[in-house]
Amino acid sequence: MFIYDSATRKKRKFEPLIPGKVSLYVCGPTVYDDAHLGHAKSALVFDLLRRVLEANGYEVTFARNITDIDDKIIKKAAEQNIDITTITDTYTKAYHRDMDALGVRRPTIEPKATESLNAMYDLIQKLIEEGHAYRTLDGDVYFDTRSDSKYLTLSGHNQDEADLQSRVESSREKRHPADFALWKSVNDNSITFDSPFGPGRPGWHTECSAMIEKHLAGDKEYAIDIHGGGADLFFPHHENEAAQTRCLGRHELAHYWMHNGFVNINGEKMSKSLGNSFFIKDALSAYQGEVLRFYLLSTHYRSNFNFNEEDLIASKKRLDKLYRLKKRLFGMKTTEVKTDFQTKLLDALSDDLNVSAALSLIDEMVQSANETLDSNPKDKVVKRETLANLAYIEKVMGFGVMNPFEYFQFGFDKETKEKINTLIEERNEAKKAKNYERSDAIRDELAELGVSLMDTAQGTFWERTN
Repeated sequence: MFIYDSATRKKRKFEPLIPGKVSLYVCGPTVYDDAHLGHAKSALVFDLLRRVLEANGYEVTFARNITDIDDKIIKKAAEQNIDITTITDTYTKAYHRDMDALGVRRPTIEPKATESLNAMYDLIQKLIEEGHAYRTLDGDVYFDTRSDSKYLTLSGHNQDEADLQSRVESSREKRHPADFALWKSVNDNSITFDSPFGPGRPGWHTECSAMIEKHLAGDKEYAIDIHGGGADLFFPHHENEAAQTRCLGRHELAHYWMHNGFVNINGEKMSKSLGNSFFIKDALSAYQGEVLRFYLLSTHYRSNFNFNEEDLIASKKRLDKLYRLKKRLFGMKTTEVKTDFQTKLLDALSDDLNVSAALSLIDEMVQSANETLDSNPKDKVVKRETLANLAYIEKVMGFGVMNPFEYFQFGFDKETKEKINTLIEERNEAKKAKNYERSDAIRDELAELGVSLMDTAQGTFWERTN
């Protein structure tokens, strides 16, 4: 397996720190608002990575944090005059709901900042003792970037005068403009935490390093195998995390660094300041979660993704073909069969998650299976292998997980679905009573609603036709 390492700017063969096991940490959401498509892209990329690692036989420990201490959270709670935990609980549940809809598996470990304060205190205290951090008269604690000879070597970031000046203005007590806060002193009536350094709140960068040390790190050259997140986190967040961990004196933070590209909406970088932040919940009201998953994973993870509805619709048609094939084989029992297709699919994905090659292989498999079944509908070998291939795609890529008939039912509200199911039950009773005139009338009524029926040995199924 090969991974593009952001730190070395090249593709590297993946070699885990412990044979057969992988530790993966991905920066999670700050829970003060609904998740947007940028969150979705990152979550899907690392969900796919986890699946591919597991398909290669690795036991993966996947950690993704929840940032529930943040100035934005506190500001929102104050504006709405509600308790901070109401804000964080609400948006943590909303994030989980959205991720579940996209088929993103829950992490092995999901630590919260509020549950990791002692680990942060320990990290800060050790950095002070080792001479890598200092306290100010105001009660803040800063990381001394000049104490780390490797600072900025991870991201390669060049700090210009404007950047340095903005950092100077943030605190006159900094020793150097690039120094960043490990602990922020707070002496007003807002949310604070008692610490060995006085009342305040932890710096954002402190959180992830402390969690990794607490939950994943061992006595190794690197704390973890892979650290991931969006490209916007490379600097300063990941740079600062790496510096903190490095200066603890035990190990480097990650053996491999992976970053997914930005999400643009109709060509513009997604940003709340531009007013084009597209919430996942809004997209899910118009499209199935799996359709969004397929679309957002349709381009390479390191590329910037331009979200537009025309491409989404075209992507859905591609996924529809997979479900048409699945529907064609509906009711048959899947057996585990190893095929050349499965080997080629995993080989493609093991090459730095090459989804373009993987999706081309899927397109070819779907077309070939349909052509064979058209010419020989009773070909049991093809049916058995195709079902095994579809199950493998579901396992490794998360596509094709739904009942194929239910997949094509999207767009009807709950009331309409209940009406359709009631009419189908009535039609079944009419058929049992040999009242074929009523049975046909119901079929016509359903057709007017945009519903197509399929009678099978497993029962009557329907799908939307418009």
